[in-house]
Amino acid sequence: MIMDEIELPPVDQMPDPKNWVNTYADYLYLFAIKRISDEDQARDLVQETFLAALQSMHKFEGKSSERTWLTAILKNKIYDVYRAKSSGLKTEEIKNPIGEEPDFFQENGHWKKEHAPKQFGLDDFDSLAHKELNHILQQCMQKLPAMWLSVFTMKHMDDETTDFVCAELRLSQANFWVIIHRAKLNLRACLQKNWM
Repeated sequence: MIMDEIELPPVDQMPDPKNWVNTYADYLYLFAIKRISDEDQARDLVQETFLAALQSMHKFEGKSSERTWLTAILKNKIYDVYRAKSSGLKTEEIKNPIGEEPDFFQENGHWKKEHAPKQFGLDDFDSLAHKELNHILQQCMQKLPAMWLSVFTMKHMDDETTDFVCAELRLSQANFWVIIHRAKLNLRACLQKNWM
């Protein structure tokens, strides 16, 4: 490809790799650790993100911020990890680690009193309480099987569509809904046990 044919963004919108580590490393690391929870792997993913960005700088069009562009690259790297962890897993053999699922609802669709969600006590903003809840949520998420964690994270942390998650992880829609339902039940039980 001839350099004259590549349409580059204006100079003030060009990526500046000299400043990536100082400017974006901490943010990208936090983004990765919330989704991977392996410190070494999160650091490796950030490094891989910087390397991939260097190799594809010529593709940067300046339509988004540098941070958004780097985050998108990192997100794709994280999805590669999810795919690797989920390949070979037999989703049709998923068992609920808590046991049989109770019947949560009355015939009219309302919660049964004993299964109704309890208040978390976060009505007033308390940054310490939010930090503690986030910490416990992260611990509870790490107890989920790899496939469940991947599905839950992609759907509820990254706001991906169901179709996208199913395509990326090679899941049927039915398996997706079973996994997401069981992941939520397990997270709810873990949070109620460890937070309240």
